[in-house]
Amino acid sequence: MIDLGKTLDLSRRGFLQGSALLGLTAATGTLVSPAMAETPVRGGTLRMGLEGGASADTLDPALASASVPFVIGHCWGDTLIESDPKTGAPLPSLAESWSPSPDAKVWTFKIRKDVKFHDGKPLKVADVVATLQRHAGAQSQSGALGLLTGISKIEEKAGELVITLEEGNADMPLVLTDYHLQIQPNGGNDNPNAAIGTGPYKLLKFEPGVRATFERNKDDWRQDRGYVDSVEITVMNDPTARIAALQSGQVDFISMLAPKVLPLLKRVPTVEILRTSGKGFYAFLMHCDTAPFDNNDLRMALKLAIDREAILKTVVGGYGTIGNDFPVNANYALAPTDIEQRAYDPEKAKFHYKKSGHDGPILLRTSDAAFSGAVDAAQLFQISAAKAGIKLDVKREPADGYWAEVWNNKPFCATFWGGRPTQDARYSTSYVSTAEWNDTRFKRPDFDKLVIEARGELDEAKRRALYRQIALMVRDEGGLILPVFNDYLNASSKKLKGYVNDIGNDLSNGRVASRVWLQA
Repeated sequence: MIDLGKTLDLSRRGFLQGSALLGLTAATGTLVSPAMAETPVRGGTLRMGLEGGASADTLDPALASASVPFVIGHCWGDTLIESDPKTGAPLPSLAESWSPSPDAKVWTFKIRKDVKFHDGKPLKVADVVATLQRHAGAQSQSGALGLLTGISKIEEKAGELVITLEEGNADMPLVLTDYHLQIQPNGGNDNPNAAIGTGPYKLLKFEPGVRATFERNKDDWRQDRGYVDSVEITVMNDPTARIAALQSGQVDFISMLAPKVLPLLKRVPTVEILRTSGKGFYAFLMHCDTAPFDNNDLRMALKLAIDREAILKTVVGGYGTIGNDFPVNANYALAPTDIEQRAYDPEKAKFHYKKSGHDGPILLRTSDAAFSGAVDAAQLFQISAAKAGIKLDVKREPADGYWAEVWNNKPFCATFWGGRPTQDARYSTSYVSTAEWNDTRFKRPDFDKLVIEARGELDEAKRRALYRQIALMVRDEGGLILPVFNDYLNASSKKLKGYVNDIGNDLSNGRVASRVWLQA
């Protein structure tokens, strides 16, 4: 097995070559986890207390938008491609190999044979085609819709999957790692909520906003995952309840720790702190098409009125890095590194606020569900904005229903975003005009054109310059206020082993249940 992280050059041209290399050499290889230095132990029940579940949750992976559905989807499903936890390079999954045309417009994927869905039916290329077509369709509400924009044809040819693009995209294999794209029988068209996939666990019971339980898939096509006999996911949106459950031994793993509790938990001999640097961020969003946020001077005033250092220190506890109002950090390839850091400046904020012509309080909605410390962050924002003469009214919303009723619906609120495999995926998911999850309502044809241009640019230097231009446009004209990129902070019992730090996203990129095991 080649060391993909060391072998592949992740430059634009290197990606094309690396993708072809993967396609030719990784057809029969077993995915290697960094945690495999220890010998996995099979058996037992993995009990997880997770934040990010609500009564409105669904099993349809197209609609997954929070932590609990994210993990649930990776329990029962598989995507075509996975990403290397350390480098982000593409790794084979249900697609065992792939190859691009010279212009990266046509991609051919060889789909594994002898893989069965949980209902016993064999995985066919037709299921893959139907899955991708459902997510990419004109009427789709999938969170992956923005990523799939630009696909002109998805079809089966000579027993293989062929994707034809309107423009070249060397990132195409990584696009297919998106967690919404779990492969389902007939694409999920018959019943998108059936949770029938090819993943390591079979769903036993699902109570939205309460719990989900699974049993091991004894017919799993992979042997390097799914070590426990059963998985119990309990929704615990209250951070105090999560910590108490871990300390008392009721659960083996909890998510989304507040930095302020780490000193206490570090003293508990049975608890392990799990910290991962990633691409996720804590932020506040403004709808660019809704008054008063349709005025860029007002948006700029609010961007200048937030004390990022205070939020990094107080809310994140130093476990993260300062943000600059565009959604990309150094964990992304070709990330811009020379853009001036925006700093807290009450005087400049006053100037832009006065220029906007707005007067009166501005309602900011927040919730413990948005991110760990979101209420504290909003209150710090309120204090720093007041020094610029801007009055923020902070409203604390209930955790249950926050992602369904507040986020992407209300014009000014706290939000959290996990990472995406590439810059193109990041911008296509939530900034291009047609994206289903364009939560800042940033709709600019010139911006969309730049994203498409960057996606198809084969020269690395030119592509880097385009991504710098894209970042500046979001930073200076968009509706994103991004004070910090957060480290992922979770905790487990010390008997839980094999946790993989994955830069792709939190919770071991959603695959925590499939990767860990329990040591007696």
